[in-house]
Amino acid sequence: MEKIAQFKDRLAEAMDNVTVTELAARLNISKQSVSAYLTGVRKPKQLLLSEIAKVLGVDAHWLAGYNVSRLLKEPAPSAGVRVPVYGKVAAGIPIEAIENVEDYEEISPEMASRGKYIALTIHGQSMEPRMNEGDVVIVRLQEDVESGDTAIVMVNGGDSTCKKIKKTPEGVMLISTNPAFEPMFYSNAQITDLPVRILGKVVELRAKY
Repeated sequence: MEKIAQFKDRLAEAMDNVTVTELAARLNISKQSVSAYLTGVRKPKQLLLSEIAKVLGVDAHWLAGYNVSRLLKEPAPSAGVRVPVYGKVAAGIPIEAIENVEDYEEISPEMASRGKYIALTIHGQSMEPRMNEGDVVIVRLQEDVESGDTAIVMVNGGDSTCKKIKKTPEGVMLISTNPAFEPMFYSNAQITDLPVRILGKVVELRAKY
């Protein structure tokens, strides 16, 4: 295949009868992201590009700019279940309302049957060397975890953070795997008042190389 066009131009052509607002809503991403794709400021990752092509009813390779037919080919059936990858999750925003979908990951139907899942991109160095900047974790959404589990936690209305959980009768400790970061302890009163809220349990790490 030969690349003969730019993604932004093919996207504009494919969106002939679809508005920015409509496409953003169907993809569960922000209107700003769609606009950035149309102007060429940003390009989507491969899985999101494939999703855009599916929504618009065009071939993904054509949308990427290659010299293939625009006609959408029937995809081979996939055994996996796709979950959205978020760059961050802010406190107080329902998962269904989050717009910053960066990509998609697949999980097995068996895993999907055990709960509701999202994926999050790791930011920062606090969980090194096990988890590094840009790695993706698969998270099963649940309001509590066992002591020793790694979880996604929100503290005092801030963005979500990934930490190992250690429970005590007096409260909970959030532990980084990087020894350069001190553990953070919150009393039972602080857990209620701040609050300290568990969003879900990390069940899988997908490292990026």
